[in-house]
Amino acid sequence: MAFSSYYENTVRRGKHKIFIGMAPGVGKTYRMLEDAHALKQQGIDVIIGLLETHGRKETKQKAEGLEIVPRLSIPSGGLMLTEMDTDRIIARLPQLVLVDELAHTNVPNSPREKRYQDVELILAAGIDVYSTMNIQHLESLNDLVARITSVVVRERVPDRILDEAHEVVVIDVTPETLQERLQEGKIYAPEKIQQALDNFFQRRNLIALRELALREVADNIEDHAVASSYQNQFCNIHERVLVCVSTYPNSVQLLRRGARIAGYMNAPLFAVFVANPDDFLTKEESLHIETSEKLCQEFEGTFIRTTSHNVAESIAEIAEKYRVTQIVIGASRRSRWQVLWKGSLIHKLLRLLKNVDLHIISDYNKSGTHDSETKIKTASRK
Repeated sequence: MAFSSYYENTVRRGKHKIFIGMAPGVGKTYRMLEDAHALKQQGIDVIIGLLETHGRKETKQKAEGLEIVPRLSIPSGGLMLTEMDTDRIIARLPQLVLVDELAHTNVPNSPREKRYQDVELILAAGIDVYSTMNIQHLESLNDLVARITSVVVRERVPDRILDEAHEVVVIDVTPETLQERLQEGKIYAPEKIQQALDNFFQRRNLIALRELALREVADNIEDHAVASSYQNQFCNIHERVLVCVSTYPNSVQLLRRGARIAGYMNAPLFAVFVANPDDFLTKEESLHIETSEKLCQEFEGTFIRTTSHNVAESIAEIAEKYRVTQIVIGASRRSRWQVLWKGSLIHKLLRLLKNVDLHIISDYNKSGTHDSETKIKTASRK
């Protein structure tokens, strides 16, 4: 398919590409304009629906040569304010429109409250959109960002906007580079620089926000990969650890080992207990499972209870459901004869699972120290 035909306007919904970053000044708008110029050179009808340069000379220069749709004037409180003219953009019917600052709240008396609502109208008209936003404006991260930066972000974008985007590109620079840009006056006016460095642009804040941006895009990629993959196949970018809990006393040790592995990998922790519907737990066994569940919760993990005659299949189903990449399990307590007769849970899991690592943990030995851990990698996850 020719590149230009890709942008032909039909009844299809427009495609949305979002440039996202950890903070103002990383270069989202500049990169968006760069891509727009490249498309224009290939014959694509590109216009600027809304551009915020914030006085940045490089950004303003990069916009030269691209058609800009005049803003809509809106009377508000005795003043004449401006916003993006969505109706005019749709009437113009370009192949691609650039919309800066997706999280922006429109001025009073605007046809719509939020800029992302304007973007949704443009997309519904079959026009592709490139837009920009910072990670702190994502709705689900609002509380976390407030804890990190002590700043409550008022302008927010629903998570579904990011989820529905056809492409999300993270524009990444190091915190040190961003602070240098700030000190050089490339982000804010000189009188605001020190205040920004002392508050939002502190290095620890930027490190945390950068990680949030990178993780959010990784999650977005993984979710799209899962949605488009074949049955029983999935793509994992993040590690996820599952501990298999039983009525044996070593379950507490398994949970602690699993929690350490999850901590090393900065991964979510899950624990599962598969009960046999034909068996009744003793009071001691029930208390042991409750203790394991409480410990899992202390590690901020998710404890899962399920019932099945086939333990291996149940564990494999849960591993697939939660996209687990690492399973921690205790060494078999069966005799060799029992293993030969009934089979080993570990061997059954090896047959059922793909792209999952198994960590087989033995009991504590008599001296109170750990026996060795066996790690079986079932398949490469590159």
